[in-house]
Amino acid sequence: MNLPANLPNHFELLATDGTARTGRLTTPHGVVRTPAFMPVGTAGAMKGMHWREVRDAGADIVLGNTYHLMLRPGAERIAALGGLQTFTGWNGPMLTDSGGFQVMSLSDLRKVSEKAVTFRSHIDGAKVELSPERSIEVQRLLGSDIAMQMDECVRLPATRDDIERAMRLSLRWAERSKQAFESAPEGYMLFGIVQGGDVPELRRTSARELVDIGFHGYAIGGLAVGEPQAVMLAMIEEAAPLLPADRPRYLMGVGTPEDLLEAVARGIDMFDCVLPTRNGRHGMAFTRFGQINLRNARHADDPRPLDEESDWPSAHNISRAYLHHLVRSGETLGAMLLSEINVAYFQHLMQGMRDAIAQGSFADFRERTRAGWAKGDIPPRM
Repeated sequence: MNLPANLPNHFELLATDGTARTGRLTTPHGVVRTPAFMPVGTAGAMKGMHWREVRDAGADIVLGNTYHLMLRPGAERIAALGGLQTFTGWNGPMLTDSGGFQVMSLSDLRKVSEKAVTFRSHIDGAKVELSPERSIEVQRLLGSDIAMQMDECVRLPATRDDIERAMRLSLRWAERSKQAFESAPEGYMLFGIVQGGDVPELRRTSARELVDIGFHGYAIGGLAVGEPQAVMLAMIEEAAPLLPADRPRYLMGVGTPEDLLEAVARGIDMFDCVLPTRNGRHGMAFTRFGQINLRNARHADDPRPLDEESDWPSAHNISRAYLHHLVRSGETLGAMLLSEINVAYFQHLMQGMRDAIAQGSFADFRERTRAGWAKGDIPPRM
């Protein structure tokens, strides 16, 4: 199937510093500054945070999950209520994944065929069929600014045969996803997804064939699924140079602050991950000192804030002792405060990278940031 590759481009590359890039992606619901980190609002909500806090923290765009939203409350219901932005009150740019990863990871009873994936809902056990066409239909009903092609994601480690089978199927589904997306209004975007596991040759093949099909942007999927960081970075280095320089590049499901820093250094523009809110719910804070465990007894009598230099109020106004108390007591407020602190830190990190790239000082920023993490937290209060 030969589909035209000349799709409108909504991405403007503003500056580069080495391989690192900063740019601007224009969507129907607003502008996204890149490199961008997308907090994950799986079911149309950010766990433990109000949308205004997500916005105040500096996020331009968030992610919604097709699998969860199609099962509850349902894509047709959300469309009738005005679309995902109106329904949730976010009213900013949104990206939705295709639902394929959740089908593979959450549904024990599933069958993958050329036509579609058939699975049992984890909510009520109902039989559901998700094809590339239905995935795009659901994402269009949700009204997301950026939709993702349907793909099959293989958990690593896996055999080369299984990785190649899934990659080839994903390419065929990419063509079908693009055809299904052709009726979308101007300004809305569809991204293709590079697969190929940890096999360099398959990553290169997937990237080249996706570019031949033609998408508004390109994602690198199937990483951060159990492989070492070195393997993830090596696969980025295989795929990213083959993707069009004038289109956004999105590394799916990644990651830690170090992952973000190293991936931006390799030319990645967009990220998403549940780590900021998930780790916040478990008493962990991300800071310029690295990750801090507020469960540790060292914080019990410490009146100092997490980071007195942070711009985020909860990070410089609230004592470590109080955060420790909230976490150890199981108070919801502790999870809420640490989630917002973490989301704010991730956004602060992205802003720092954008500024450094624009100024031609990314290498220095990278070195200083890594040195801060290596130095670790401030000494315990004596």
